[in-house]
Amino acid sequence: MSPLELTPAELAEALSAAELEIVGRMRYSSNATFLVEARIDGLELGAIYKPRRGERPLWDFPHGTLCQREVAAYELSDALGWDVVPFTILRDGPLGEGAVQRFVQHDPDEHYFTLLDRYEERFRQFAWFDVLANNTDRKGGHCLHDQVNDVVVGIDHGLTFHPAWKLRTVIWDFAGEPVPAPAADDVGRVLTELDTGPLGTRLGALLEPVEIDAIRRRACALLAEGLPFPDDYHSTPWPLV
Repeated sequence: MSPLELTPAELAEALSAAELEIVGRMRYSSNATFLVEARIDGLELGAIYKPRRGERPLWDFPHGTLCQREVAAYELSDALGWDVVPFTILRDGPLGEGAVQRFVQHDPDEHYFTLLDRYEERFRQFAWFDVLANNTDRKGGHCLHDQVNDVVVGIDHGLTFHPAWKLRTVIWDFAGEPVPAPAADDVGRVLTELDTGPLGTRLGALLEPVEIDAIRRRACALLAEGLPFPDDYHSTPWPLV
């Protein structure tokens, strides 16, 4: 079976159990990031591996937690049903525990600004997702056109879920727009699952309680009647903290 024929469940099982071999280090990454080959039962899959031990300390994020935030971003994306973040898990690897994410085959010359005209509605989902995840590092190059599945996905979510309002993003084209009803329904479902569903349990293993509580506040803010996407990251009236 080729990687293209795997169902999401089969992909999850394969990346969870596969032997990982480092192929090379990704250039220009702030933290140690490796392209790995995941091998299991004759199947070979490309993946991105970010070991905890390769993270550079930051003053505003607890040390050694960025790989967990990568996985938490996937869990949130999956719960929303938006598939913004490629499948990502926390597991052991050649350099210890870290985040392992499905490799996305893409054109490196494409990015948010070249893709926006073709995928405007998709990037609205990115905008709402980044508010919920409190993404402090949405660069244009973090938006990839997945050539295999013909969908735009987002990568590099280590700097997310801080309890203080820190949204920093290139996606301001939808500033002032209200949250559309379908997206609001998805956010409402996630808000419920944080309290009574498996999402709360999964995120509880990755984030601090204060960070999960902040997700609730941001979700409630997005659902507030008439509240638009914030105008810029300097905005203080947006009631997120």
